Amino acid sequence: MALFFVLMFGMANFTLHRAVLERGHGLLGRAPWFQLLGGKFSLTLEFAMLLGAALMAGQGSSGWAAFYVIYSMVNAASAWLILTGRL
Repeated sequence: MALFFVLMFGMANFTLHRAVLERGHGLLGRAPWFQLLGGKFSLTLEFAMLLGAALMAGQGSSGWAAFYVIYSMVNAASAWLILTGRL
């Protein structure tokens, strides 16, 4: 069950991450590492987080799944702030 939640939150993370990248917010220009490989470097890091959490959750570590859910909630809040123009 933990693996299911990790994968569902992972899809949401990628969707929000892509929306923020496509928005081209000025905040992204202040973080030059964000623009490496045309924005794909940050997506690679996102995938690494998802892969690590999925592998750990698949081995029965529900703590990693809980960490990834909290990480996803923080990502969602920051994406909401950026996409709604509040930040």
